[in-house]
Amino acid sequence: MGIIDTRVCIDDTLGPLDCKLDPTNRWNGWLSPRFTLGATRALSAQTLGLADECGYDSVDTIHVIDGRVDSAETVHVIDGGTWDGEPLAAAVRINWRKLARGAADATTITRANAKDRKAARKPGGRGARLSVVVHIRWMYFAEESSTAANIVEPRDGLYSIGGWEWTWSFASWWCPCGNGQDWHELDCECGLTRETHITDPTPAKVTASEIATTLRALVPGATAALVDLDVPRVFGVFASGALLDTTDDTGPFDAESLGEVDTALREAMRFTSLGELTATWDHLPHETYSKVYRIPFPAPLQ
Repeated sequence: MGIIDTRVCIDDTLGPLDCKLDPTNRWNGWLSPRFTLGATRALSAQTLGLADECGYDSVDTIHVIDGRVDSAETVHVIDGGTWDGEPLAAAVRINWRKLARGAADATTITRANAKDRKAARKPGGRGARLSVVVHIRWMYFAEESSTAANIVEPRDGLYSIGGWEWTWSFASWWCPCGNGQDWHELDCECGLTRETHITDPTPAKVTASEIATTLRALVPGATAALVDLDVPRVFGVFASGALLDTTDDTGPFDAESLGEVDTALREAMRFTSLGELTATWDHLPHETYSKVYRIPFPAPLQ
């Protein structure tokens, strides 16, 4: 198959992120993706958020430091929480002129001290832009391991992060028929394709299509759903401008179909941030629940 364009994630903690990879290059079944600088920045933000939430002693972090080819040599201090009650930080020294020439000794990473903090400053210069990507494994950095931090060197403009180390797997897309495929698999077994039938394959649109397919099996004219993402669950369906009864024994829906919608919401929330998932949904005020949304359904497929 060779190198493919796809998306990867690690459960619901990192990703989904666009990347290139060789699907046969695996470590214990896990993938080894390579990211553009833009995707690396997004991954950096996710790792920092995870470290703030879970603690730096249990999370690797990725950092992007920007400079220019004519910048003076700079020191950058990256804080990593505490270790044994003491602040822990890394000092990244970058000789930007050497870096522009491809020198092997252009960057060094050590444990930061007071002198490093005093010397830390942003790069200046007006030349072409350069970026340095740093991978820090804080658990081992605290133990002063020589492999606890490294500069991620780009190859063909891409950065290999977490390969043969992290548990990367393929991200999925969901067809309106309800089937899930790996992101690079454009065709569903039902005959629909990711690009032609989900013209805007964002999490919000894909999830809305999946929910619409499930509910329209019982009410073909369904146009929207009300959901509570605190649970998550569906508690209302619209058709012909009216709110339908979703009670199992009196309304047109059965417990199985409504349960499928609840499952779809839970799965979407596992792999997607709230902002992405609800980007095209309407947030409604509610006297009891804080995350009530109206999900508009796409037009029925012809």
